[in-house]
Amino acid sequence: MAYWTHTKDPIGVFTECEVGNYFEYSHNDDPHTSFNEDFPHKIWVGGRANDQGYRYGHVKKTVVVICVDEDEYGLPVTQKWKIRNHREYA
Repeated sequence: MAYWTHTKDPIGVFTECEVGNYFEYSHNDDPHTSFNEDFPHKIWVGGRANDQGYRYGHVKKTVVVICVDEDEYGLPVTQKWKIRNHREYA
């Protein structure tokens, strides 16, 4: 996954520490998701042709908890990314 240039209503940007990719994020405004409280942000990602364009997550000061999949019960599978250069847009 890498920086996605078609971010809708971005509110900030950060750099993922392990690989150094940049990501923008916006508010999670999807009305049909049941976990908006746990994942208040959309992290905009790019990659393969069929990528959905964003992942649900929670951007904090130095870490991001990002939803990367769901298990057999429909519950989110998450990863924790260390981040740097976190900036919120004015």
